[in-house]
This record gives sequence, structure tokens and C-alpha cells, in this order.
Amino acid sequence: MVISLEKPGTDGLDEAVDALREWQSEGVAWQLHPGDLGWFQRSGTEATAAAVRIWRRDGRILAIGLLDGADLLRLTTAPDVRHDEDLARRLTEDVIAPERGVLPSGKVSVEAPEDALIQDLLPGHGWRTDEPWTPLRRDLTEPVKAPDLRIETIGPDKGHVWAGVIRASFDGSTFTAGKWHAMTAGAPYTDARCLVGYDGQGEAVAAVAVWSAGPGKPGVLEPMGVHRDHRGHGYGRALTVAAAAALQELGSSSAGVNTPSSNVAAVATYESGGFQRLPEVRDLTRDA
Repeated sequence: MVISLEKPGTDGLDEAVDALREWQSEGVAWQLHPGDLGWFQRSGTEATAAAVRIWRRDGRILAIGLLDGADLLRLTTAPDVRHDEDLARRLTEDVIAPERGVLPSGKVSVEAPEDALIQDLLPGHGWRTDEPWTPLRRDLTEPVKAPDLRIETIGPDKGHVWAGVIRASFDGSTFTAGKWHAMTAGAPYTDARCLVGYDGQGEAVAAVAVWSAGPGKPGVLEPMGVHRDHRGHGYGRALTVAAAAALQELGSSSAGVNTPSSNVAAVATYESGGFQRLPEVRDLTRDA
């Protein structure tokens, strides 16, 4: 059967999200999560649809990619076709040829599960491994003790509060209340929550979004930030624990997060919140 490449359009996003939910399971390599599409949804439904690529065979979705910016393709496949040679060759052909409409010419990167066959094929076309990332995971089969910090689940009336903390947590962030409303209007947010932590004076000091893929499946944190004016007080650790508790309430089997290995402080924060470090992963990069 011929494998086809398509852009889903806004009416096809739900199908892509459903496929990503289905593919999540414990014990598999780190991969694209429906929460990644949910976080991208802050740019709106049309922009999200334009950034998604779908590969099908005989009507079945085999692989999904998200163009996270112009030069990074975040890619995953259905678990049973990770070593499908026809799919791996088609993915490779589409990724390396700018005219296919996946990645442009110049320096670009691909994030793919470590056990996907494309990892073996791209180096043969001049691609190399890039800087390491550290995945971390917290098992949620045991009760999560609530942190000593007031935590609020944010609804539409306080989207601006969550947006303000995120904007103050990341240099150069332009996140707004409008983007919060766009993000929470997407299909992935059906299984998500936004949390804000408050200090003893009632100041919003930290924020996180948690994304479930459904009961019994791994959930993720994306993003998590501490207001730049309130760092060094353990708020990151407390909010990380609160995020794990929220995912447990949503039925997730584990909580996961992925951060650059060079961000030593972030790795330490997640570990202090009960997350265990997993083997490092690396994107594949083609230099200009």
C-alpha cells in the first residue's frame, strides 16, 4: 500500500489528537504527546493545523509530526510500525527534501522516538546528533502528597493570571490571556488543567499546564515556570508535585517532562519533586 503525506486541516486535528492519545503507553521511548499539540494550540487552531503532518497507509494514520517552529519536526509513529521499513524510508524522504513541505532547506532538526527506524536512516544522509535532552518521569501508582503551597486550578476568569506568570517565567515570552483562551479551546485541553501556585501573601508565583492522554496513560507537564521575582523559595518543586497530583486525579499512569540537559536547575527541580531521570535523548540535526 502507498504511504501518503497530508496536512490535516482544522477539521482533521481531532483525529490526530485521538491517534496520539491511543499511542501513549508506559515503557515506550519518549514521544510526541497530545499535550504538545495542546500547548501549540496557543497560536490558534489554524496555525496548529498548518504545523501538523500526517502519514497514512490504507486510511490508517501511521505517523504524526508537529513543526514546532520552522526548523524542528517533532515526530512519532504508531508503536507497531516503529521498525516498518517502508514507513521509515518514506519519512526520511519527506524530511530531507524541502519540496515535500515538511522541513525547509538549511539547518533543521528532527525529534523522534529513540527506537524509531528513522533514527538509523537519517545519519546516512548527513544528519548528526544534537545536544542532549533529559526526560524525567514520576510514577503515579502511589498517592501523591499535596505540597505546602496554595494551588488553584485556573478557569476562564483567571486565564490572565496564568498567562502573566508564564510570561514572567520565560525570557522573551509574549504569552497573553488571549493565547490562554486559544490553548484551552483546543481538543487536547479536554484532558488538561492549568495550575497556579500562590505564596503566603497571595501573589501568583508559579504556573504549570498538565496534559493527560486519558486514564491509564502517561501525562506530561508543558510548560512549568516560576515567576522571575519569586525564585529560590522551592515554588518550582511544590508546583511540580502539584502537577503530578493533578495528573493522578485525571487518571494518568505517570507524569513526564523533558528538558535540555544543560538546564541543570530544571532537572534538579523535577528530581526534587519526585521525578526520576531517564536516559538522555538527542534530536537529529542537519547543518546548513
